[in-house]
Amino acid sequence: MFFSLQKITKNLAYIYIIINSVLQIDNLRYIKLEEEFSGELYFDALHRTIYATDASAYRMLPEAVALPKTINDVRLLINFAKENNITLIPRAAGTSLAGQCVGKGIVVDVSKYFNKILDFNKEEKTIRVQPGVIRDELNEFLKPHGLFFGPNTSTSNRCMIGGMVGNNSSGTTSIQYGVTRDKVLSLNTVLSDGTEATFGSLSKNDFQEKLKQNNLEGSIYNMLYDELSNKDAQIEIIKEFPKPNIHRRNTGYALDTIIDSEILGDSKKHINVAKLLCGSEGTLAFTTEITLKLDELPPKNSVLIAAHFTSVNESLRAVVHAMKHNLYMCELMDKTILDCTKNNRKQLKNRFFIEGDPEAILMLELRANNLENTEALANNVIDILKEHNLGYAFPILFNDDIDKAISLRKAGLGLLGNIVGDKKAVPCIEDTAVEVADLPDYIEEFTTMMDEFGQKAVYYAHAGAGELHLRPILNLKKGEDIKLFRQITHQTALLVKKYGGSFSGEHGDGIVRAEFIPIMIGEKNYELVKKVKSTFDPYNIFNQGKIVNPFPMDKNLRYEIDRVEPDIETLTDFTDSLGILRAAEKCNGSGDCRKPSFAGGTMCPSYRATKNEKDTTRARANALREVLTTNQKVNKFDSEELKQVFDLCLSCKACASECPSNVDVAALKAEFQYQYYKTHGIPFRTKLFVSNNKWNRLGSIFPEVTNAMLNTSIAKKIMGVSIGRSIPKLYKTSFFKWCKKNKEQFRQNEFKKGELYLFIDEFTNYYDVEVGVDAITLLTKLGYKVHVINHQESGRSYISKGILDKAKDIANKNVKIFKDKINEDVPLVGIEPSAILTFRDEYLRLADDEQSAQSISKNTFTIEEFIDKQIKQGEITSSSFSKETKTIKIHGHCHQKALSNMSHTFNMLSLPENYKITIINSGCCGMAGSFGYEKEHYELSMQIGEDSLFDKLRHLDGETIIVASGTSCRHQINDGVSRVSEHPISVLKKAIL
Repeated sequence: MFFSLQKITKNLAYIYIIINSVLQIDNLRYIKLEEEFSGELYFDALHRTIYATDASAYRMLPEAVALPKTINDVRLLINFAKENNITLIPRAAGTSLAGQCVGKGIVVDVSKYFNKILDFNKEEKTIRVQPGVIRDELNEFLKPHGLFFGPNTSTSNRCMIGGMVGNNSSGTTSIQYGVTRDKVLSLNTVLSDGTEATFGSLSKNDFQEKLKQNNLEGSIYNMLYDELSNKDAQIEIIKEFPKPNIHRRNTGYALDTIIDSEILGDSKKHINVAKLLCGSEGTLAFTTEITLKLDELPPKNSVLIAAHFTSVNESLRAVVHAMKHNLYMCELMDKTILDCTKNNRKQLKNRFFIEGDPEAILMLELRANNLENTEALANNVIDILKEHNLGYAFPILFNDDIDKAISLRKAGLGLLGNIVGDKKAVPCIEDTAVEVADLPDYIEEFTTMMDEFGQKAVYYAHAGAGELHLRPILNLKKGEDIKLFRQITHQTALLVKKYGGSFSGEHGDGIVRAEFIPIMIGEKNYELVKKVKSTFDPYNIFNQGKIVNPFPMDKNLRYEIDRVEPDIETLTDFTDSLGILRAAEKCNGSGDCRKPSFAGGTMCPSYRATKNEKDTTRARANALREVLTTNQKVNKFDSEELKQVFDLCLSCKACASECPSNVDVAALKAEFQYQYYKTHGIPFRTKLFVSNNKWNRLGSIFPEVTNAMLNTSIAKKIMGVSIGRSIPKLYKTSFFKWCKKNKEQFRQNEFKKGELYLFIDEFTNYYDVEVGVDAITLLTKLGYKVHVINHQESGRSYISKGILDKAKDIANKNVKIFKDKINEDVPLVGIEPSAILTFRDEYLRLADDEQSAQSISKNTFTIEEFIDKQIKQGEITSSSFSKETKTIKIHGHCHQKALSNMSHTFNMLSLPENYKITIINSGCCGMAGSFGYEKEHYELSMQIGEDSLFDKLRHLDGETIIVASGTSCRHQINDGVSRVSEHPISVLKKAIL
């Protein structure tokens, strides 16, 4: 028995050595490539994992990830792929829904370095860009010139022009401005043999010259001419391809577009092979530069009708009538999407226009050169709909309200991730397109078909273009639902073909639809498609498995089929997501976390600074999902990859509100840290930082000595703090001591306005005592009785560092202290956002007494929220404040933005009539509690501040008051731009008469 075990162990060891040797040989290839490569090349487990998925249902582990810097890097990759018989998978923002960006070769990410605007011609209305330029960023550049790039996807604040070309994207504006293919003038590419070729508009003479070339480019033109000049082939294409008036179509290669030219058909148009490459999903060539045709900005004045309907079918009948008008947008949201918005903190605010409980809403936008004409156009549309008895409510939106409604619609895709549990709205029949006139009948048949499958599909998006995003609700972890996945996709393909439609209107074939291309365009045309592929790419190195010789649509899925889901115990309560694994799985890859600073919001600060996919919310969620389901260790959280991917998370909480799926990475990180420490122990610096309150208590005995000592280089080195960072100074007394000493000073005979409990957080208690004094002084003068009692610290430091057992203990004690004191009439009010908002956020997941924690959370407010509420109730008015003129700029704390609203600070500081208030469009300041102090994070912390905030403060005059609620924010501002900033309550206190 012993001998057998010994033999088995020895054999396993040999197998391990052999496998490891093979892996080492594999890695040697990449090490050699890396020596010549000027960009970044990764073949470690973490990067391969986070690039294994996009926004689709698929997962394929790549061999490596490459971020090229130069065209020579692209050539190196092409030659390497050819020599090693592997594929290159081009990727921009990775928001593809059909699996275009997943594969087993090298993922080539152009987002970090191929992102420059190269040339702009205002007179010709053209621009040349690299593929990694973000769509909205491009339009920000063009706006001062009165021009814009028309196609507008729901992912426009992070999707990139290269991806839009690859998918032939369109979006909400296609009914007025067309699709990406209409805007592409030329493409600079590297072909499969490593040579460069530019594809653009060619006259007959130019085309004849191309035919004479004795190279791969010449072979391409000769093949296209030989195959497509054949009249029988042209007849077959016209017969089988989608109806030509369905403008949004992405099925196979655009052969129908190419034959519409003077070279191949009866048209007077020049031939342009760039139109063929557009929508080819990177399967034909590698695009390095894109020249686009631009449009003039639309008329300035806009109104939006949010027409409400009692059924989806009724709304589609309304589309037929509405599209007879000159609409700029015609978008649908059904009840499923609308209900998802109720559970999203950010989008809940954008539901203001919804009346009743509609089954569908059409968003109809009209524009004109003056507002009066625009309103008249809107009323004409409403009259037509009413005349046909379609719709029950027609609110008209203007200005910022339009942006809020559009934000609601754009969030639709990500919001589908909010469905709790394993059943999800699956992108497989994501964007079928038919003629607008056929849409009601098509959807009626489609609904009947779905009923037969026992499905209630989700309907939303581009109704005016004849395209709806139709999603079945399936559990792709279960074999029976994967069968449905295929059956529904197949039956839908047949139905779309019946109506002469396009199986993909904008999101491409990818993996999910490529199998059905022969059905959609006919077998003869599919043979032509294969001929195009083999001529462009005889070595089959560009994005294998897409369009031609496709991967099976029901294989390589994100989840292992019929797996017994691991039961993972956590200290944090994730029952609202059915556990931590499903909390991570809520991430559907939509990539909202990749939006840049100019797009507003805060998510994700570290990604904005590094531009590395590793530092996105998406990567963290995907890595956690992967490790929790594959790690064979007893402690599933024991993973160096997870440690690495969470390292730069600032726990800013932005993802909890800005991510459409509400993936709260701060909560996931805290739980990871807690579980990881069980195996590896708590680091010394972490113990030091989380016990900050205890050390401050000791240090405050001799604050001058403590302050001097802690700001020495030696002390900083011992603590692991950056030498460049200043240490905040302890106040001469604690706030608790001050309150005890001065309690008689704030006693009055009568408090007409009511009473409240003031939560004294650990930061105000030792560092910002003057802010606490200002708060009590102001509230008392305004007529409020302020109670100060002994309580625990907030536990914020313990939460942010993952010492959750201690945080739980603190939460339980604070809940016990306040549960019988806090109610609707007597709220709990706090000064420091990150501290007081723990009662509304983390305590709900940590406290044992859930009912009391919930009750307290409903009556807990930041001090700005409390005062704003009192303003709205008429209890506080401007008459109590100075009429002096001041200019104030507000920087918002991350937790405040995520869990509250900056409008409360704005409203509070607007009490003095002549205060001119502006909320700075800033993201995270970069400090994030202890993060910005840590020596290895200091530079990134300052870079985040630079990216988001510092430059907006440097040019302010000395009279402008900078306001920031967070103690960390104020400290970062001081270190970053040498400016003093104030808590808003201190500013208001100075203004009270």
